[in-house]
Order: sequence, then C-alpha cells, then structure tokens
Amino acid sequence: MSARQPLPSWALNVLMPAMNVLLALFVGGLAVAIIGENPIEAMKVLAYGAFGYGTGLGFTLHFATSFVFTGLAVAVAFHAGLFNIGGEGQAYVAGLGAIVMALWLDQTHWTLVLLGSTVAAMALGAVWAAIPGYLQAKRGSHIVITTIMFNFIASALMSYMLAQVITNPGANAETRTIAETGRLPLLSEYFEFFKYSPVNITFVFGILALIFVYVLIWRTKLGYKIRTLGANPDAARYAGISAVTIILIAMAIAGALAGLMAVNEAVGVQKRLVVGYVQGFGFVGIAVAFMGRAHPIGIAFAALLFGALYQGGQELAFVMPAVPSDLVVVIQALVILFSGAMDEMFKPMLERVFDAFRSPSGQEDQPDKKEA
Repeated sequence: MSARQPLPSWALNVLMPAMNVLLALFVGGLAVAIIGENPIEAMKVLAYGAFGYGTGLGFTLHFATSFVFTGLAVAVAFHAGLFNIGGEGQAYVAGLGAIVMALWLDQTHWTLVLLGSTVAAMALGAVWAAIPGYLQAKRGSHIVITTIMFNFIASALMSYMLAQVITNPGANAETRTIAETGRLPLLSEYFEFFKYSPVNITFVFGILALIFVYVLIWRTKLGYKIRTLGANPDAARYAGISAVTIILIAMAIAGALAGLMAVNEAVGVQKRLVVGYVQGFGFVGIAVAFMGRAHPIGIAFAALLFGALYQGGQELAFVMPAVPSDLVVVIQALVILFSGAMDEMFKPMLERVFDAFRSPSGQEDQPDKKEA
C-alpha cells in the first residue's frame, strides 16, 4: 500500500479552511433551528447585513481593518516562534499615544492628526510589546505568560489614566472629543455608497500593513532571520543570528501593528478615548492570524470573515429578535474551534479524495522502479 501524497498548497490553505468555515456555519444553523427559527433565512440575513448594502459593508470593512492590525501583530511574532497574545493590551496602551497626539494637533489639519497619532500609537504599541520580548529573550520569561500579564496591566493603567489624568472634566472616564478640524475623513465622504458607516481612511493603512508584512517576512533579510529563528532556533544561532535582537525586533513590530488599531477605533471612529474601547479585538486577532495561517492574504480573508460575522450578527439580532445576539459569538467560537483546534479534521478525507483522482499511471510506475 503506497503512502498518501501531500495535499496541494491550494487545498491545504484555501479548501480546508473554507470547509471548516462552512461546517461552523452549518452547526450554527442547527442552533438557529433548535430555537425555532429558519436557519437558511438567518444565514441570508447575516450575509445581507454584512455585504448586501453600503452601510453594512462599511461596518464590515471597519471591523475587518482592526482585525487585520491585531491579526498581523500575532502573525509577525508567530513567524519568530513567539505566541503574542498581548495584542489587546498593546492596542489599548497605543490608544493613549494616539489620542494625546490627536488632541494636541486637532486644531491644525486631519493629515497632521493622522500622521502624529499613527506614529505615537505605533511607538507606544512597540514599546509595550518589546518589554515582554525582552523578558523572553534575556530573562527566559515565557512570552505567553508575560503578554497575558501585560494585558491586565494595560487595562489597569488605562483605567487610571482615563479616570484621573486625561479625563474630560464632567465626563465619565473619557477624554474630550477631537475637534472638527482634526477628525479623520470617513470613506463615505468620498464614496456615498458607504454612508452612515464608520469605515475611514485607516482602511488604506490596513491594506498597506498587509503588503508591508508580506514584503518584510518573505522579501527581506530581516524577515528571513525571523523565519529562521521561528523554524529552528538552534540553526539560527549556528548561523550567527542573534535571538535576542530578532525577538525584540519582532515583538516591537508586532506591537506597532497592534497599535494601528487605536488609530482606526479611537481616532477614526470614536474620536475620543474611552474605557475598554478595544472591545476584545486583540483576542480576535489571534483567531484571525491562525485561521489565515499567519500569511497576509489569509489574514485579509479571515479578518473579512470575522468582520462580516460582527456586522451580520448585529443585523441578525435586529431583523430576527428571537435569535439571541450571543449566537454570533457561538458561531465565531465554532469557526475558531474548527479552524484552530480541529484544523486538520478534513485532511484525511481530502487526501483520500485527491489520491483517488490522481493518475493511475503514476502509481503503476512504482513497481518498475523497484525491479530496476
């Protein structure tokens, strides 16, 4: 009996994740049926809410933009062999730099606000992520433990800052609102199709971030060193690659990418900083990164999927009140389950299918080679 041949890359990276998503939607549909609603109609409402009209698509792209940033933050560290689950805290602290710079420049022009808040957010995100990186590289502290701890520290720090230091007088733990002259433009100002949606100019930054990470990881010497360290630390050390330097750089880049989420959400949409504005998007980025297999193209599609689930879920709760809003969270959890813990569930079946359709002549050649 001959060994099974490996699956083509397109089947491994496209077909299998798509099957996992469809299975998650199918199980979610069963949950809808159990509560007495039509699952097909529910899925239609979810899809229409996410993609069927301009405002819904705008919300989907807005959510997807944030997920791209936090997903890339996980992916860059993952290529270095690091599990960065601190995107939540990195984005939260980055919001401090973003809003302080935005409020300082909001009497000038939105381009200066965008530039200043972006640089400040990326700098604070990078610093916040580099600290666990340093502890991992120099002190041997596990990156998972330290990034979890730094999420809690970030939450406590930001609660204090918003309540005691930068709070708007008379407001409840939030900064003042950015002045009209300094507000980032929404895409609806250029494309009426997106009217009433929060998608803004940082959507372009999301696309640029995807391109940047692809070029960095697969087209630069630094990216080669990052991938080498992640694939085989001993080989990297033998080749003269400094693990300490690469870990610090990879974590700093990851934190800077997570920090861009603050520009999108705090500066671009809410136009102020409020407690808990990150809304768990940093944790969703973990699922986005692993569902997208830490590749920018995969992350783009995974972010779009989760953005659609967020926006479509809101539409579903409005159109079909009998369907609880938590059901969308269940569907998201199923997507994570089937695309993460049970990622290769369909792999044996697909291998058998692909083996069955492979050319018989290729198998008949094997005995001839042995006889020769």
